[in-house]
Amino acid sequence: MPFPAPQALERSGTHSDLELERDTANVHEAVKALLRVYQFRDRDRICCHDVSVTQCHALEHLVEEGPVSQKEIAAALYLDKSTTSRVVAALERKGYASRTPDPEDRRAHRVAATQDGRELVATIEADMLARESRLLADFDSEVRQAMATLIRKLARARASSLNPESGSCSGTG
Repeated sequence: MPFPAPQALERSGTHSDLELERDTANVHEAVKALLRVYQFRDRDRICCHDVSVTQCHALEHLVEEGPVSQKEIAAALYLDKSTTSRVVAALERKGYASRTPDPEDRRAHRVAATQDGRELVATIEADMLARESRLLADFDSEVRQAMATLIRKLARARASSLNPESGSCSGTG
């Protein structure tokens, strides 16, 4: 649905409310379509490298942030503790990550990417960027830069409204 039903538009009050509702619905549909395409693209390309999309995101986080706790991985990826534990265990089993005791909390571990893990992330990223470059080649540089700025702002705004510990049906955000 490209914009709200007429009943929804009639309920709002002002012209700017009508525009906001229409624009919100249009942005929602555009983001939904983009995410759907990117999720499948990521799954199809990443899984060729012996990791799931979630494992890849976790490994990318480890490469970018250095050794972190499983709790930090869970928060960064909006995962629950048990899923995070399975993801880390799989990465460790495949030789892409390692766990060491946390010097500040003997009950916890720090997780780091191994050299093989860092190389895998570099390979996947190079593959994805090459494909992305071909898709973006027909856009002017200014448009590409504006896209990146807009997508980052939207991601930051959405992330700031999320509470990773509240569960998926909190009704807020």
